Amino acid sequence: VSKVYHIENKGVATKETIAVNSQLQPTPSGIIELEPNPSSLFKYTQDKFEITFIEPMAAIKEVTFKTHQNYKFPLKYGFLLADKSLSFKKVSATPDAVTFVHTDQNKKIIKRFIFSKSNYDIWLEINVQNSSNIPIKINLPLILGVLDSSSKNLQARYQDVAVGTKDKTLHLNAHKSLEFPDVKFLGLRDRYFCSIVEPQVGNYSGFVTKINQESEIGLSTEDFTLAPDQQIEQKFHIYLGPQDLRLINSIKPGWSTVVNYGTFDFISQILLQILDFVYRFVHNWGWSIVILSLGIYFLLYPLTLKQMRSMKEMQVLQPHIEELRKTYKDNPQKMNKEIMELYRQHKVNPFGGCIPLLLQMPIFFALYQALMRSVALKGANFLWIKDLSEPDRLFILPVSLPLLGNEINILPIVMAIGMFIQQKISLASASSSSAEQQKLMMILMPVLFGIIFYHMPSGLVLYWFINSGLMLIYQFRISRTK
Repeated sequence: VSKVYHIENKGVATKETIAVNSQLQPTPSGIIELEPNPSSLFKYTQDKFEITFIEPMAAIKEVTFKTHQNYKFPLKYGFLLADKSLSFKKVSATPDAVTFVHTDQNKKIIKRFIFSKSNYDIWLEINVQNSSNIPIKINLPLILGVLDSSSKNLQARYQDVAVGTKDKTLHLNAHKSLEFPDVKFLGLRDRYFCSIVEPQVGNYSGFVTKINQESEIGLSTEDFTLAPDQQIEQKFHIYLGPQDLRLINSIKPGWSTVVNYGTFDFISQILLQILDFVYRFVHNWGWSIVILSLGIYFLLYPLTLKQMRSMKEMQVLQPHIEELRKTYKDNPQKMNKEIMELYRQHKVNPFGGCIPLLLQMPIFFALYQALMRSVALKGANFLWIKDLSEPDRLFILPVSLPLLGNEINILPIVMAIGMFIQQKISLASASSSSAEQQKLMMILMPVLFGIIFYHMPSGLVLYWFINSGLMLIYQFRISRTK
């Protein structure tokens, strides 16, 4: 099978047609285990970020984002041309661009990164020239970056690969080698930042090549042949910045699908838009979360009211249910029938208390993903909390405690105490066979939730704390009613 390539001859305004083999077999660059010599690194600085380049590779080792607490986004060797024989030299570095050149007896490759001064988009131009007197075959896969899935990488669980096709965007982990035909754009990301690349011309395939505990993510095209004195230029549009939908949409809306929050992505996107809207008025992400918590609570208030009343009615019926269980302990079918008749007579739905919780769970998990990955919360402070994307860390202990570590996070502790009080209030006063179990749950549930929330982002704990506090206040009110 063969395909026809039209390669522009820059020296003469004509086009030549060359047939080449179309079989694609992406292979790793073979240098994934290599660490660059420190002397080969140089830093390119702009207002928002600092890029560490590896000169011989003409590749990006990492990006430090100055406006986000100097967060380091590692690529290892991003935008590398995967050919071990290439050795580049930096020929110029201006405020607008960095240019590298490789020269050997057969070809000359010019690789230029062109930067925008206003945002995070970059243009990559690669010019390949045949400087020999014979045709040469060229195949230069472009490595977008390397993902480290080892246990030592704390960001590993947030990493994924986004593959943009004509129809949809796939989100995949990089735990095994994969190939994707007809790729429109390719992206990779960690918790807060992402890198996206889109070829401007040509047909490209994407690949993930797993090597030990690391994976190369890149684009590959078929071989092409250059006649003597011919040259070809490849152009790529790049985004290298925070996972901020407004920023990405301002550059290329189609790339926004790279930012994904999992199963409840749709709800996460809505919640983040609401948070962003509120933030424009209050100018503090902590107060935005508080207001969002109040809004969700009052939105679900009718269902919460029904839940509380249902729980109260169940407590009133509990002694009657216990009597029925004793009376019909040898006849389970009769017992269940009588209990259901009791519910019907008193118009009690035994499952009524579960509905608000079932509606709350998708919102909670959606908000969990949104706040966990929201770059806007990175470094955002609220009251004593220095960073809403991290535990609140009221103070640090000189020693490490089991489960808790060496940090005292006050929000989950207070939240657990509030849950304990709420459980105690709702505990049925009548003695029953389930009373001991209820007392045990009264202790276990707050402790369990406290441990689960203890190391979560304080922004998420703040939301649950506000919600639990409002539930506790209402529990006080309804416990006093007959």
